[in-house]
Amino acid sequence: MENLNGLLAFVRAAQSQSFAAAAERMGISASAVGKSVARLEEKLSVRLFNRSTRRISLTDEGQLFFERCQNIVMQLEDAEQELVRISAAPRGKLRITAPAIGYRMLLPHLPEFRRRYPDVELDLDFSDRMVNVIDEGFDIAIRSGELNSSQMMSRRLGPFRFAIVGAPHYFTGHPAPLTPDDLYQHACLRYRFPGNGQWQEWEMTSVTPPELPLALSSNNLESILQATVQGLGLAYVPEFIVRPYLASGELISVLSAYLKEGGKFSVVWPSSRHMLPKVRVFIDFLTEKKVLGDATSL
Repeated sequence: MENLNGLLAFVRAAQSQSFAAAAERMGISASAVGKSVARLEEKLSVRLFNRSTRRISLTDEGQLFFERCQNIVMQLEDAEQELVRISAAPRGKLRITAPAIGYRMLLPHLPEFRRRYPDVELDLDFSDRMVNVIDEGFDIAIRSGELNSSQMMSRRLGPFRFAIVGAPHYFTGHPAPLTPDDLYQHACLRYRFPGNGQWQEWEMTSVTPPELPLALSSNNLESILQATVQGLGLAYVPEFIVRPYLASGELISVLSAYLKEGGKFSVVWPSSRHMLPKVRVFIDFLTEKKVLGDATSL
């Protein structure tokens, strides 16, 4: 790097025939330019400039060196401008990890994002496992719950509610529960967190039965949803993923008056002084479209 600084100082001084003019162009002092050139001359064991009290001029060796170095500096400037251009425009592969069910939330909006930013290549990972965003090289993660990593930045996307749902033909043989205690009489489909194997709690404003009757458990929310549609029992799931099923009548919601608010989704990304444009525009897009928290967006 010191050699490059000396090279640049030499070229600028040769172009302007003045250490002071070169210093003004480079944003440093004239004395710094002179010292950089002197160190370069010492390294090359050759005098590059004839110096007088009023001006400088290239020696024969300096002229030969300048003709070669000027092209190098021009190429470096072109490379720098290219990097600035690339960094200013959203482009490149964007690696995103989201819950397994996240495809239902994201995919309807991705065509519009691609139309806006055709140079961004989306690499999507939908999984319920606990992903280490930094170690696994992800640019963005979509998560629910509390976030406490000092290595990550986050932005809230919105709240969501849970729903207890069942298929109409399930309720043919099982009267709909009117209070949480009635769940004792029902087959319950329970979600199990992949990371620690714990059950998803069915959080209600009144006391929830401590041991719900278990008909099926899974660490994949999609399988819980499909089992519910097939009439195997009642499930406690985020309301946004069953909204289309409720609208079509394939599922029926029960005990909604007893359910707590739910949780919040956030988009998180590794903390850095400079957010890459591809990361910034995707986060702004999620916020603008209210992809994960607005009842009208899905």
